[in-house]
Amino acid sequence: MKGIGKTVFSGDRIEEFQVEILGVLDNIGPKQSLILARLSGGPLAKTGVLQGMSGSPVYIEGRLVGALAMAFPFSTEPIGGIRPIEEMLRAGEPAAPSPRPTHAALWDGQLASLVPPQQDVLAAGGAKMVDIATPVSFGGFTRNAIEHFAPQLRSLGLEPCQGMGGGSRLGPELGNPSALQPGSMISVQLLSGDMSIGADGTITSIDGRQVYAFGHRFLATGSTDLPFARAEVLTLLPNLSTSFKISAAREWMGTITEDRNTAIAGQLGRRAATMPVEISVRRRAPASASEAPATYRFRMVNDTILSPFLLQMAVFSAIDATERTVGDASFSVTGEVEFAGGAPPLKLNNMYAGDLNLAAMVSLSTAVPLAYVMQSGFETLKLKRVALEIGSFPRKRQLQIDQLWSSRREVRPGESVDFTVVLAGDNGAELTSKVTYRVPIGALPGPLQFTAADAMTINLTEYRQLISTPPKSAAQLVSFMNALRTNTKAYLRVWRAEPSYEVQGENLPGPPPSLGMILARSQASLTSLPALANSKVAEFEIGAGDMVVSGSKTIQVEVKE
Repeated sequence: MKGIGKTVFSGDRIEEFQVEILGVLDNIGPKQSLILARLSGGPLAKTGVLQGMSGSPVYIEGRLVGALAMAFPFSTEPIGGIRPIEEMLRAGEPAAPSPRPTHAALWDGQLASLVPPQQDVLAAGGAKMVDIATPVSFGGFTRNAIEHFAPQLRSLGLEPCQGMGGGSRLGPELGNPSALQPGSMISVQLLSGDMSIGADGTITSIDGRQVYAFGHRFLATGSTDLPFARAEVLTLLPNLSTSFKISAAREWMGTITEDRNTAIAGQLGRRAATMPVEISVRRRAPASASEAPATYRFRMVNDTILSPFLLQMAVFSAIDATERTVGDASFSVTGEVEFAGGAPPLKLNNMYAGDLNLAAMVSLSTAVPLAYVMQSGFETLKLKRVALEIGSFPRKRQLQIDQLWSSRREVRPGESVDFTVVLAGDNGAELTSKVTYRVPIGALPGPLQFTAADAMTINLTEYRQLISTPPKSAAQLVSFMNALRTNTKAYLRVWRAEPSYEVQGENLPGPPPSLGMILARSQASLTSLPALANSKVAEFEIGAGDMVVSGSKTIQVEVKE
């Protein structure tokens, strides 16, 4: 059988190409088949199957068969796979919304790993048929930022292209839906403004206000809310690996509401709920105190998985574009994330110091708390606004907990003991602080532990408590995150080697034996669970200014009767 396909090779003019059906690949996936075809006409003999042709509709005898969706990389002939239209139409059926459970940890290493990777459907003789890669245009990003995240993006079936997006040109108004037809190019805009990210593909079918495109997944996020715009093709770039279209977004058209394995589906004339982001980078050296900050403003999609990853890329690029990333340096990050559901804002306040790849550390550490909160399953945690201020210091500002000693080794209830904490840094820098602790009247005799530690060590202890007793509300989760300690201080923790308990979200250290027996028996209870083998008695903060504190030291003092 023979038919025609429709796509855009230049501007916004829809052109036809020829399709020769070779056969049908049955049951290549769960209740999924694929039509194998050879393409010809237009520039295809020179370029092969182009990235950006995903979703190009194919007709036989005037009837819509499906969409061009898959291809063989490095193929010497333009042979592709056509997704049957009936499988694409199923993507337009909205699934019942359900909150996504927490996947990100507070010390996660790669946020993009939460998105399912691209999969091949046919492998023969070393050749694999895969989804036609979606070209992703980056505007306002540095080359180093794109290269840093390129391996993660390619594993998701996305091909990054620098400086080829037109997201910043988009006005606030929606365009005329009649400007789109089957075969038209669209760009799914993840960011728009000073930084822009747009993923390009082709419309397969329009049914009233309903739109079907791509013929394969975008990021397989399921029910979503991603704005898309009409795009124009600037030129075609033939490539030995895979040729692609270079396009630019022109005007808003609607919203992608479903991102499924076989297609993306959306609605014309609907506005997506994006939210504003502002990132300011300012030098903190005395000689440049009067310099104005470099500020980046853009709008970002509101998605539990995508938003933290997009914020990570934006922070990396903002640092890379404004400050040097080679040699020792330090960065402070302050700001807040506002939510639309009434939860308190998430506060960010930390500092980072190092010699290499510091932008990667700062961007990941900034995005992970947001990922943890958004993926907690609370539907009320919808983003409203993100505002960050990044301070840059030309030297590595870091102190190590070097020494800890006490004025006495034995103490009685009601008496005080003094502790000296010494923080040491580069070039002989040293900071000495003293803390006085008064042992409460009635304190039980026995060893009392004193640990001087950095924020990470103490926060890990609190994190284990959160795992044992999950928060019951979005407000409780955000409050816990805001209570995590900042790493510009040292903390002197007073504790005993005995169990403490978590009761309705509150820590209850060293309960009386009778109450301890009751709590220990209620381990299966939802309101009281055993927390730690180390019961915190008290805690003191030791300020270090704009310096990162690391390390820990522990000593013991004996409480006598």
